[in-house]
This record gives sequence, structure tokens and C-alpha cells, in this order.
Amino acid sequence: MNIVPSLSSPIVIAHRGASGERPEHTIAAYELAIEQGADVIEPDLVPTRDGVLVARHENEISETTDVADHPEFAERRTTKTIDGREQTGWFTEDFTLAELKTLRAKERLPLMRPGNTAYDGTEAIPTFDEVIALAKQHRVGIYPETKHPTYFASIGKGTDAPLVEALRRAGWNSAEAPVFIQSFEVANLKRLKGMTTVRLIQLVDGQGGPADGAAPSYAAMMTPAGLKAIAEYAWGIGPNKAMLWDGVVPTALVDNAHAAALRIHPWTYRAENYFLPSSFRAGINPRGHGDLEGEISAALRLGIDGFFTDFPATGVKVRDQARGVK
Repeated sequence: MNIVPSLSSPIVIAHRGASGERPEHTIAAYELAIEQGADVIEPDLVPTRDGVLVARHENEISETTDVADHPEFAERRTTKTIDGREQTGWFTEDFTLAELKTLRAKERLPLMRPGNTAYDGTEAIPTFDEVIALAKQHRVGIYPETKHPTYFASIGKGTDAPLVEALRRAGWNSAEAPVFIQSFEVANLKRLKGMTTVRLIQLVDGQGGPADGAAPSYAAMMTPAGLKAIAEYAWGIGPNKAMLWDGVVPTALVDNAHAAALRIHPWTYRAENYFLPSSFRAGINPRGHGDLEGEISAALRLGIDGFFTDFPATGVKVRDQARGVK
């Protein structure tokens, strides 16, 4: 019998798996994250042509698979407009699951993470059901993100119902389940509120607004009144980590979220200098590693309830040090 994992705060969320050390959204990345002690693994979800949810950061897969090397799929290269942005490439919704399974994953950031390219071509695209099975086997939680839900609903491939059904099959359909469903949009989270009792997370960024137009901007959603409105349908928020700071001074976001009874899980903590604030960089090489431990420690001191990281081993180490765990 599967034992529900402990998700006491603050939790370490393996962002696309241990994606700093393996190509993202692969079983290898998720397995390494689990070995490193992550509490939760995160699959971004997009649908296939036959309606199966698979783990990819985006439905356009030229950057994360070898699809361009498959001449049998050359004619499927196309241009689409998704959330107002024109993209050209190959899209999961134009492939059956069987076809996608013939592809192999590759590192999305080869210039930033050249070591990860050693694993190119070794991993298939996992289905959501496969990620759930892995999580249950190792007794960790999952943190699925619904990608572009309004777009997929507009082409008849809505992701909310198959997501909830997959969780139901797994027995993870209660508020106590080790599951967090996240979205940058609002309407689908409100819809999911009526479909499941698992925890819902409203993702937000420092600029822009939800693609479904449900709010004028993310900034408006982060006011005290906006946070109270989010608390009516969501369990927590997932802000860009930069939103915790105004320079080196903390903003009021953590306190305001907690005042609205919302948990806060910022994203994404990465070791490379390119992704670190200037005060935590080491040297001038963009792909060199800086003081990720220091950046995570600073965020934990603000009272965050968990965090997304590409380097779960570092995240677990810093979190446990903050807890006083030996």
C-alpha cells in the first residue's frame, strides 16, 4: 500500500525533475530528484493528438526532443499562435502517443548545461500516468502544471478533465493527497475547484497577466485584495522568486500571502550565475555556479512554504540546515 509522503513545510519541489543535472521532464530527471530527497516532482502537462497527457515544458518540442531528426515527421512542422505568440515547430497535439514515444529527449539548455547533453537520446517522453506511478512507487508528491489550458480547450483538447481523471485513478482525489495543481491562468483553476479537492496553486510572474484575461495583470492579483480573491479558489501561490525582493530589501509578498491564508512556493532556484541575483554570482561565466545555497537560505528566512529548484540536492541540504536537521 502506498504511504502518503510527509509534506511538512517548507517543501522542496524538483522543477521538471533534477533538471540541472539531467534533461528536463524525463524519468531519469525525476528519479535523480527523488534520490536527492525532493519532496515533490513537477511535471508540466500537454496533450497528444489522442488525448494523453505527457510531460513536456511546452507543446512545441523541437528544443526538448530529437523530432527534427525524424524525416517521417518533417511535414508536421508548422506555425501556430499560442497565447498570442506565434511559434514555429512541432507540437505534441499533432502526434499520437505512439508517435511521440519514438522520439527521445534532449537537453533544452545545452550551452548553459553542456554536461546534460551526455544524456541526449537516452530517454523517452513520459506520460502523466508514468510520472504518477513513479511518484507512488517512491512515496513522493507531484506538482503538475496545466500548460496553456485556454488554448488547448479552444482546439478541443482540454487538459483539466483528463488531469483530474488520472488523479482519481491513482486514488489522489482528496485535500490530503500529495498533489498540487498549478496554473498561470485563473479560469481553469476556478473550474478545477469544482472538479477536485486537491490543492490548487495560482502561478504569477513579475510582469504580464494571465493568458485567459481573467485579471488585468499579475501585479493586480498580488495586492492584498487580489490575494484574498485568489484564496477563494486556491491553496497557495507560486510567484517568480524575484517578486520576493525589491533589490536586496524584502517585499511584503510573503507576509501578504500568509495574511490571506495562502502558502507561497516561489520559482525557480538555479545554480548558474545567469539565473542568480548579482549578489550571489561567482565570477563572470554565465554557466558557472554561484551561491545557490545563499539565495535559497535568504528566501527561507522570509518564511516561504516551499520552493522550486533545478538542483534538489542543494535545496534539500539548505532546507534541512534551516530546520536544524542533521
